[in-house]
Amino acid sequence: MVLWVILLCTLVSSLLGGLYVLGVFRRQRPNEPPLDKGTIPWLGYLLEFRKDSSEFLKRMQSKHGDVFTVLIGGYYFTFVMDPFCFGTIVKESRSKLDFRTSATQLVVQVFGYKPTEATQSVVHASSTKHLTGDGLTVLTQATMESFWKLLLFNLSSGERRVWQEENLFHYCYNIVFRAGYLALYGTEPPRGAGNKEKAEEQDRLHSNQLFQEFWKYDRLFPHLAFALLPPKDKREAERLKRHFWNMLSVKKVWQKDNISGWISDQEQLLAENGVPEYMRDRFMFMLLWASQGNTGPTAFWLLLYLLKHPEALKAVRDEVDKVLRESRQEVKAGSPPVTVTRDMLNQTPLLDSALEETLRLVAAPMLVRAVLEDTSLRTSSGTEFTLRRGDRVALFPHISVQMNPEIHEEPHKFKYNRFVNPDGTRKDFYRNGKKLKFVSMPWGAGVSTCPGRFFATAEMKLFVFLMLSHFDLELVNEEEEIPAIDASRWGFGTMHPVRDVRFRYRPRF
Repeated sequence: MVLWVILLCTLVSSLLGGLYVLGVFRRQRPNEPPLDKGTIPWLGYLLEFRKDSSEFLKRMQSKHGDVFTVLIGGYYFTFVMDPFCFGTIVKESRSKLDFRTSATQLVVQVFGYKPTEATQSVVHASSTKHLTGDGLTVLTQATMESFWKLLLFNLSSGERRVWQEENLFHYCYNIVFRAGYLALYGTEPPRGAGNKEKAEEQDRLHSNQLFQEFWKYDRLFPHLAFALLPPKDKREAERLKRHFWNMLSVKKVWQKDNISGWISDQEQLLAENGVPEYMRDRFMFMLLWASQGNTGPTAFWLLLYLLKHPEALKAVRDEVDKVLRESRQEVKAGSPPVTVTRDMLNQTPLLDSALEETLRLVAAPMLVRAVLEDTSLRTSSGTEFTLRRGDRVALFPHISVQMNPEIHEEPHKFKYNRFVNPDGTRKDFYRNGKKLKFVSMPWGAGVSTCPGRFFATAEMKLFVFLMLSHFDLELVNEEEEIPAIDASRWGFGTMHPVRDVRFRYRPRF
């Protein structure tokens, strides 16, 4: 009899525990945001959220207001859509709202790298040294040389001014990825005197092969991050991980010439902090995706928007040509490729605005913090909510700020000069008469701000600068519609198009 009682109690406890895990007993407490668990235990709105996060959040905001809590895959997310709350959340102490918890889980899931306590300080110190100031000047020059090698090396050969056709997305992603990779991870050393050309050809070949594998992995990334890959794709993702751990292993990286200080410093510091070599190999893969996963796609959108808006293309190209003239350089038949310096990139307010406008339209990161203790949040309307310990709080700036018609007039339209005043200064933006601090958040904010944002910006601007200065560009079909975005990538940085676009280019002179 006693045994049956014990078994019954165990069964009941297990059942109650299971129901608790599934979220059956979760109730909204006083002062907490509206709670919506959906109809499927534990999963909640996971499937709907992954299908199209943007449309799902718009519907929830319309239903519940600017702050609401939803169940997604066993976790309760409180989404805050009031932009005046963003500063409070991103500046809150780590003891209350922690960025690292969810970031660590993602990094382990998609790269196989397990961050240590030293990782963040190593990345921060190295990025400050090499991706800003004088370090950024050096890296910009290295990237310039990579673009010469990939983009401009054959301008003086073959028949002049012949149109070439390509797929715009693939072209931009391929070239920008490879230039960044070579600038960061180093180049093939010449094997003996007079073999520089062979080494450069090997760089072109190797970087292209690496991009093809990277592209395969990047297409799997969103579903891998949410552990939603079918078995076949999961096996492919594991194969690709191992491929990159091998190709980017520290042993192979140290065989290269011209390794960037950003890469070499981080590798050495992690080694000094006792991180094993196999884990540092994985760290190298994580750095590749973090540095190159969004720049090529963003360059695609920027060029596409310029090609679809002739007045924008002319204005930005005129600005590029003006900067070249002031640097006493000229693009002409038989002349060497131009050298674009960091100082020159700092003299392009219209290109800056066009890039920021592009990011406003297509960059859609989701900023997540783990709630480590009950935390009070006051909205701009004066309502006070309590964020529950154990939940997660999330910001989705693409909807709440970047596409908000109260902040950006005609938000779905590309306006290349939206962010710049006629005198070249930056515009201010307001909501309900109150100035906003966060009007576009493609790089995150607070402790989760992308440490490589200045290098990424320089890389994209450099690519577009060179394309506009050296080539005539046009769409094969001038009536081509802007393609829709791939809804599966909401929350993971720059969106991809659902289809590619054909374009053609030829040397300007």
